Amino acid sequence: MQWTDRIRQVKLILVVAAILIAVVSLVVSHYLIRDLENEERNKMEVWAEAMRTLNQADENTDLNLVLKVLNENHTIPVIVMDPTGDVQTYRNISLENRSGEDSTAYLKTLGNRQKAANHYIRISLNDRVKDDYIDVCYDDSLMLKRLASYPYVQLGVVLIFAVVVIFALLTSKRAEQNKVWVGLSKETAHQLGTPISSLMAWTEILKENYPDDALIPEMEQDVKRLQLIADRFSKIGSMPELEPYSLREVMQHVISYMSRRTSQGIQIVTQLPENADELMVRMNPSLFEWVIENLCKNAVDAMGGEHGRITIRVQDAVGKVVVEVSDTGKGIRKKDIRNVFRPGFTTKKRGWGLGLSLAKRIIEEYHRGKIWVSNSEVNKGTTFRIELKK
Repeated sequence: MQWTDRIRQVKLILVVAAILIAVVSLVVSHYLIRDLENEERNKMEVWAEAMRTLNQADENTDLNLVLKVLNENHTIPVIVMDPTGDVQTYRNISLENRSGEDSTAYLKTLGNRQKAANHYIRISLNDRVKDDYIDVCYDDSLMLKRLASYPYVQLGVVLIFAVVVIFALLTSKRAEQNKVWVGLSKETAHQLGTPISSLMAWTEILKENYPDDALIPEMEQDVKRLQLIADRFSKIGSMPELEPYSLREVMQHVISYMSRRTSQGIQIVTQLPENADELMVRMNPSLFEWVIENLCKNAVDAMGGEHGRITIRVQDAVGKVVVEVSDTGKGIRKKDIRNVFRPGFTTKKRGWGLGLSLAKRIIEEYHRGKIWVSNSEVNKGTTFRIELKK
């Protein structure tokens, strides 16, 4: 559990760092764009002053500097309007595929829109006449608009790159975990093979020498159990063959095994549908029994191993079979529910946290089914739900 919490903290730190980087990038871009906007407004004030000089020019006025200022504006869209709202001139605005009347109406609309956005400079042509002025309406340059949108494009690219990197890392990590799973399982099955063979031989010798000993059949059952465990481990990593099996028989095997190995204070109840005898499901019975046994063992641990009730409920639904394993144990905290199937997660003082992870792998990867915690309340119990296709 501490390992899972540490991973969660690392993820939280990374998310906070990403948010801080995004905020800093947006703030810096905001100040940069604001400075560029002020610079463009200053340029437009100079341009507007040049327009005023041009309108007030006489035969003695030197227009070289004025015309140079006016002609050097190649980026900022400008519309000059008189007091009546008519367009006097414009610059850096494309009017392609527009007729004369359409162009005039379009320019007036743009000019009024810029005035509404407070993007205009009013120049008085005659201080004595109140209505003798022009409005120099301007818009942000194309470069400024691109700079304004660039931070969001940049953040989008960084976000996509981060998602791809995280996905690649998770895929690589999952592949590495799968290799560890398979290697560990195969090695376990291999290591168990030799002593199990020896135990089987010794059991046969004991049966010949002590045919009436009541303990020998029990020993033989335990050896068969070890052989079954080794067989289960050997199947991990290779796709097992799925064949139709009776769900009733599978449940009876599990209950028979668990009943002999749990306290008498723990009651195991089975609820099967009426057509349980005909209910066949494509599965690998050895691996599926392992899943149910894991769920039952976890339920026993959650109930303290002494008193409680485990309910195994089977439902025949349309196109699928539902198996629910419920207990009356201590339950799972809401914040831990999403972590119960993660390798290494456990709430027990002693445990590897691999049972539920292995159960999920068997159900979802091998049987193409689903398994999840359908309900859990602290100090009331937990219900695991499995869905398998018929």
